[in-house]
Amino acid sequence: MPRQIASENPHMAGRSAQFQEAERLRADRRGFVTATVVRAEKPTSARPGDSALVRDDGTVVGFVGGECARASVQAQALAALASGDPVLLRITPDELPPEASAGAVTVHNPCLSGGTLEIFLEPTLPPALVVVHGDAPIARAVRELAAWLGCDAQPAGGDDDVPAGADAVVVASHGEDEGAVIEAALRAGAGYVALVASQRRGAAVLDGLDLAPDERARVHTPAGLDIGSHTPREVALSILAEVVSLRPRPDPAVRPAEAVDPVCGMTVAAVESTRHVDRDGVRYWFCGPGCEQAFTPS
Repeated sequence: MPRQIASENPHMAGRSAQFQEAERLRADRRGFVTATVVRAEKPTSARPGDSALVRDDGTVVGFVGGECARASVQAQALAALASGDPVLLRITPDELPPEASAGAVTVHNPCLSGGTLEIFLEPTLPPALVVVHGDAPIARAVRELAAWLGCDAQPAGGDDDVPAGADAVVVASHGEDEGAVIEAALRAGAGYVALVASQRRGAAVLDGLDLAPDERARVHTPAGLDIGSHTPREVALSILAEVVSLRPRPDPAVRPAEAVDPVCGMTVAAVESTRHVDRDGVRYWFCGPGCEQAFTPS
């Protein structure tokens, strides 16, 4: 049998499409989940090594089984993306109550053809976006250390240089355009805003800005934790330590919106990419075309 080259291999072509999609999502700073089949009991359409990428909107790119297995992967992948933790998903047709343990989830899927699937879900979250204004030694040290920590470290220079949703904005320009960048950071909703200055000078800078009390309280100055830092790198360490200490933590009790398929009783993700039908002002969600057709006969 002639050797099949990668460009003609559907499995490799699918992997290539997933890789390209993953790169696009990283560039757009969007999270996604890589789902990989690690075990498949017959009869099942999936096989070990099959994989898919689940976007943050629930769209699935790739193959990890039929429509109903795909629906289970979609729902649990979105939950993994919300928590940030990888999980081993076991999908079984057996009449078992949903079971969850550390790092593993077992769900009952009544629509499976008979086999059990085990699928590893690995979330990829966008790196923290750290915007640094200034080119003094402390600013350079913050950018270098942030990049070493895996953050997306970007420079800032004015009003238009603070992207919406930045995780942290550090102003370390020692007087140059400080107020404009602080105001831009607050408008952009940055999770952490810091001004590198002494307590006295920092207060004077904030006094010169038209900030509401709650906005002023969001600006950390002096910047960073008090660890007795002296050198630019030590100051950068104290700042990024404060960023880490204040970053939001996922709430394990908060899960993405879910719904129950009215035909088979399976739990599915209540997102636009899931099959759904609106009837009498009520939206019904389905695991696959079979249940949707049974609910809406022609």
